[in-house]
Amino acid sequence: MDEKIKGLEARRKKVVDGGGAKRVAAQHEKGKMTARERIEALLDPSSFTELDTFVEHRCTDLGMVEIKAPGEGVVTGYGTVNGRLVYVFAQDFTVIGGSLGEAHAKKICKAMDMAVKVGAPVIGINDSGGARIQEGVDALCGYGDIFYRNVASSGVVPQISVIMGPCAGGAVYSPALTDFVFMVEKTANMFITGPQVIKAVTGEDVSGEDLGGALVHAATSGVAHFTYPDEASTIAGIKKLLSFLPQNNVEDPPLAATKDAPTRRDEELKNVIPDSANKPYDVREVIKRVFDAGDFLEVQPLYAMNIVTCFARLGGRSVGIVANQPKIMAGVLDINASDKASRFIRFCDAFNIPLVTLTDTAGYLPGVGQEHGGVIRHGAKLLYAYSEATVPKITVIMRKAYGGAYIAMCSRHLGADQVFAWPSAEIAVMGPDGAANIIFKKEIEESTDPLATRKEKIAEYKENFANPYKAAIRGYVDDVIDPADTRTRLVGALAMLLGKRVQGPVRKHGNIPV
Repeated sequence: MDEKIKGLEARRKKVVDGGGAKRVAAQHEKGKMTARERIEALLDPSSFTELDTFVEHRCTDLGMVEIKAPGEGVVTGYGTVNGRLVYVFAQDFTVIGGSLGEAHAKKICKAMDMAVKVGAPVIGINDSGGARIQEGVDALCGYGDIFYRNVASSGVVPQISVIMGPCAGGAVYSPALTDFVFMVEKTANMFITGPQVIKAVTGEDVSGEDLGGALVHAATSGVAHFTYPDEASTIAGIKKLLSFLPQNNVEDPPLAATKDAPTRRDEELKNVIPDSANKPYDVREVIKRVFDAGDFLEVQPLYAMNIVTCFARLGGRSVGIVANQPKIMAGVLDINASDKASRFIRFCDAFNIPLVTLTDTAGYLPGVGQEHGGVIRHGAKLLYAYSEATVPKITVIMRKAYGGAYIAMCSRHLGADQVFAWPSAEIAVMGPDGAANIIFKKEIEESTDPLATRKEKIAEYKENFANPYKAAIRGYVDDVIDPADTRTRLVGALAMLLGKRVQGPVRKHGNIPV
């Protein structure tokens, strides 16, 4: 038996050593950890249990029978992050470039299936040269099997993709199907076709970084939700995200201890928003002052920056925040902002995370480009996402809420459970200036002093329409509140809504405008 145990240890060591010292050193020279080092950094000490350690490929084509692939180029298993179970797989670039073959894919699929069975998040660390060419259609089958499980797991357990190296071709679609994509700056890239293929086909000369680097996908394409300068900070970001999330779709988000009193008032909140309705401010300042300890995790901070989506805590409970950002494009809604907010809303709803909406927007962005780009279709996603969501939904109208944008930002009419407004709120079909020019056009034109008359009519419109009290009279706003009391009212509303249950009509699924 002792000899057999020694044999086991020798076999295991060969797998753990991966592609060997030379390839491990090459990985380190690029500023990258190995697959096992990444798992060790992510999980709690000594918590990792590996699965399918001794799996090997069965390919005999193009000389593959002679190629050894310890662990089949991917490490899979389970462990804990801050004491909570997660399943994880990490592609090993030191073994045949982390290329995906049939057995490689089966290891990943087994981990994903187990995660769904036990109700735990799945974290996939991608660092691969792509499909293993020698395995032909079997490699393509492997990708298809993973994609299928990504969809089957969606809305059941949180799925997180971490790009820590190359991710190209069909491989990019698995991360795109997951809930959140992390990318490491400078070392990670994602693209369907690489720079060489693009140059050959279109003549465009572009680097891998400019084509599919972290910054491109964080700011331009919207594929990446989080980017960090190195692997250590990326792993810290993953841990922080997990702290806000439940394990699965039937659990509530974790309750965290907080020293921030639920009854804390903030008299300075009223000074965050300028007196002029057209002056910008950073809505993050409101978020910092209202939510627990001023701490929040922003999702897609560089994409569609005219809207802010983030996780925070309110009285220790995780919430998702959607807020117009007056600092960028005056906080108007557009195609990208609608897409960004809609997907975030649907994730929160799938995983029982209450939604808090902070409204300050003049409407949808006008322009030929927006209309031809489908702002109607994309804007409808926001209406659909809010209407479909059954989690507690609380809205605070801070300043402007005009026209269709008032409705779209989780108004009472889309199922908001509680709607509060600050005294500075302007709820109307359109802004006072434009409305006065239309409603009082004749009076202004016939006046002996058009400028004075226009000013008078604008004030009249504000008094009669552009204020929160008309909506409050109708019951569309539950209460007009002192900004200083915002935190207290939100904490109270959330506590009241925790027992909310909604039973919708029986249907297979809705048809969101995509």
